Amino acid sequence: MGISTKINGYIGQSSWIRKMFEEGVRLRKLYGAEQVFDFSLGNPNVEPPALFREQLRRVIEEVRPGGHGYMPNAGYPETRKAVADYLRRVHGVPLVADQVIMTCGAGGGLNVVLKTLLDPGDEVLVPSPYFVEYGFYADNAGGRMVTVATRADFSLDLEAMAAAISEKTKVILINSPNNPTGRVYNQATIDGLARIIGEKSRTLGKSIYLVSDEPYSDIVYDGVTVPSVLKACASSIVVSSYSKSLSLPGERIGYLAFNPQLPDLADVISGAILCNRILGFVNAPALMQRVIAGLQGVTVDIGEYQRKRDLLCKGLEGQGYTFARPEGAFYLFVQSPIADDVEFVQALQKKRILTVPGRGFGGPGYFRIAYCVDDATIINAMAGFGEAIRESGSKRTPHC
Repeated sequence: MGISTKINGYIGQSSWIRKMFEEGVRLRKLYGAEQVFDFSLGNPNVEPPALFREQLRRVIEEVRPGGHGYMPNAGYPETRKAVADYLRRVHGVPLVADQVIMTCGAGGGLNVVLKTLLDPGDEVLVPSPYFVEYGFYADNAGGRMVTVATRADFSLDLEAMAAAISEKTKVILINSPNNPTGRVYNQATIDGLARIIGEKSRTLGKSIYLVSDEPYSDIVYDGVTVPSVLKACASSIVVSSYSKSLSLPGERIGYLAFNPQLPDLADVISGAILCNRILGFVNAPALMQRVIAGLQGVTVDIGEYQRKRDLLCKGLEGQGYTFARPEGAFYLFVQSPIADDVEFVQALQKKRILTVPGRGFGGPGYFRIAYCVDDATIINAMAGFGEAIRESGSKRTPHC
């Protein structure tokens, strides 16, 4: 076998999301795009705001000697300052430019953080359900992901989290708003988690870092707010991107923000800058760094996603599905009408509806719907959703 045994094994575990997306390509060739209802991939369908195009045009037309040369691996100083200034206002924490590193999206940022912090065998605690690639990221850095079950409503179980912390724990990695559940962890939960981290760090005589993956932090509904992890926890690092807030996933632009009180702050930042280079990212894309520097606080129309959420919830509620209304992001995590979520997802496929089994996110018995799609996709899929649940014989009572 040409490839490594580990990677060969990982191929078998690889993302259900991509598998379903590829199935969508096949079905569209057979039936035509309008007859396939693809909810598999969290690819934003709301276009970037007009200000993005204006800023992009301005940056492209700008004459800047040496503007396409090498740069500091942490990013352009003026971009880091713009991000730090904005985050300082949002989080109420005295961030400065030197405490921000520009990255190749949030995925690149997470790999940089874990490579910087983990020794071989260190553990990364992750609430379940979770984003499918976290385990691979931990392994990339020689660590191991350990999942911790959440409560029935997908809120953090602080007692379970505290019990899971051991001498091997180095990082607690959270994602709020959460992919796949849309849950936003409230202030009391974040404060409680910060207390646990502080107490366990003192007891174990080591630093435990709270890493918050926040690419959806601007996509929240119904007046919900995302509490500041940086303000709550001294040993915190925020990882984010402009993939969702500005609809720029293909541009691979994000950042790391380090709490000014972070243990071993200077060493951690120096290590992250080095890892940004040696992992092969080297630096975040130059053009996008210049563009987003002038777009701090600008987002797509979040109301579009809330409207799509409500349209989907109303339709599925009418068909008898059971789920909790998401507070943020653009995913709905729906209880499978039958125990085997893969089997039900396959039943939906027969209706040309593409969703993702919950077991791919560590949440068996559920399936994920990404509702960042055209309204027509949501509306026209409802008949198939109804047929699939009726054929399953489900008698569950819906709620939304």
